[in-house]
Amino acid sequence: MTLTEKYTHEPFTDFTIEENANAFKAALKAVQPEMGKSYPLMIGGESITTEEQIISINPANKEEVIGRVSKANKELARKAMQAALSAFETWKKEDPEVRANILFRAAEILRERKHEFSAYLVKEAGKPWKEADADTAEAIDFLVFYGRQMMQLKEGAPVESRKGETNTFNYIPLGVGIIISPFNFPLAIMAGTAAAAIVAGNTILLKPANNTPVIAAKFVELLQEAGLPEGVLNYIPGSGAEVGDYLVDHPKTRFVSFTGSREVGCRIYERAAKVQPGQIWLKRVIAEMGGKDTVVVDKEADLDLAASSIVYSAFGFSGQKCSAGSRAVVHQDVYDEVLEKAIALTNTLSIGNPEDVNTYMGPVIDQASFNKITKYIEIGKEEGRLAAGGQGDDSRGYFIQPTIFADVDEQARLMQEEIFGPVLAFCKARDFDHMMEIANNTDYGLTGALISHNPDHIQRAKEEFHVGNLYFNRGCTGAIVGYQPFGGFNMSGTDSKAGGPDYLILHMQAKTMSETI
Repeated sequence: MTLTEKYTHEPFTDFTIEENANAFKAALKAVQPEMGKSYPLMIGGESITTEEQIISINPANKEEVIGRVSKANKELARKAMQAALSAFETWKKEDPEVRANILFRAAEILRERKHEFSAYLVKEAGKPWKEADADTAEAIDFLVFYGRQMMQLKEGAPVESRKGETNTFNYIPLGVGIIISPFNFPLAIMAGTAAAAIVAGNTILLKPANNTPVIAAKFVELLQEAGLPEGVLNYIPGSGAEVGDYLVDHPKTRFVSFTGSREVGCRIYERAAKVQPGQIWLKRVIAEMGGKDTVVVDKEADLDLAASSIVYSAFGFSGQKCSAGSRAVVHQDVYDEVLEKAIALTNTLSIGNPEDVNTYMGPVIDQASFNKITKYIEIGKEEGRLAAGGQGDDSRGYFIQPTIFADVDEQARLMQEEIFGPVLAFCKARDFDHMMEIANNTDYGLTGALISHNPDHIQRAKEEFHVGNLYFNRGCTGAIVGYQPFGGFNMSGTDSKAGGPDYLILHMQAKTMSETI
């Protein structure tokens, strides 16, 4: 693929084709003997095993250990920082084309091992086949997209020169970055945030979510195979309170790239703003912090499309997406019909072990999530009418039925607070003014969708619906790298637009040079 060719994303696997389904079953079987394996830290190219470990378990089967991962402490984080600082002195001078080619090689290796990585996503994150496959495809997309983008940015941007002078405008790396990645897209977001920082010429300390450290360890191995020099990526899973805070505060940290909860994101933003002794820059923070996203349905909508858009946006990967459509705002004239269709569709969704190809919805990630979501279901019973689901079972894994509450007030907790689970609130609207009012009434502004055939309503939504990713006549999840750059407004984060034309620039600083001839 040349830079002049149009970017096309990695295709999703069609599992209705028997050959593809058999290949994925074979991958699941192949990774099974790897369960319970131990994984070291990687600091400056050195594998370090610690006594204290993070035990990663299968959320669909609590008895199964996916891996035992060495756990970094403050002293090892300090060692990793020194390794990253040392590696930065050479990596920042490396030809951007060389850096990009490492990403391209990594993408090719990942493409060859796509089902293997997806199988780990099924086992460690509880992702059903299609969700796992999409996660891996997105990771490949990020590697290719950011590699191509770096090739385009390496010459800088054109500026004017007057007679007798030559002016240039170029981008240079920032320094050492801290990458804190989430459990819900444990390959795609982790790979994307790491790759963007690396290809821009920075060195990084990667702290993945403690629920999914094995997938991150496998990715680190892949980058080593692709030729990434020692010390450019340092793999240090550990406690957020110990390792995370220490690194965010560190005077040599140049930027923090975080994806996760609003609570943690705000804390990072605050801590990073404080200038520490010996710190000679202002730290940059790239943060994606969640959402409370709305699918809006007017009375002129295709009601079957509305129901499917609502249901699949709400319950894909058990609602554990910051883009999940956890609120349905429907015009009063079609409310009952859309609700009825959504309930009927929800009741067809299969819940169970994600290793089964027929499973639509697997478990939530862990006991803490299970407990939080079931508490919200109890709150929902006070705030609305339970219309579907409402049951959970954590005896073997962390399974919660896709749950719908009807007739929820627009200011109810179920309509305002991010639950991060398979809980959907239906709210009735009087007219389009009321719909837009409700759509914008949360602290967040990540994704949203309008189902409508009314061109005036579509135009108004374009102007008034205040979200970073707005979709029409489809669900509000499923942004594709290079097609729908992703990031939101307000408390959804810094709107950094992952997979977009401006993203790499966030990891660099611009330098103007003027030479008199």
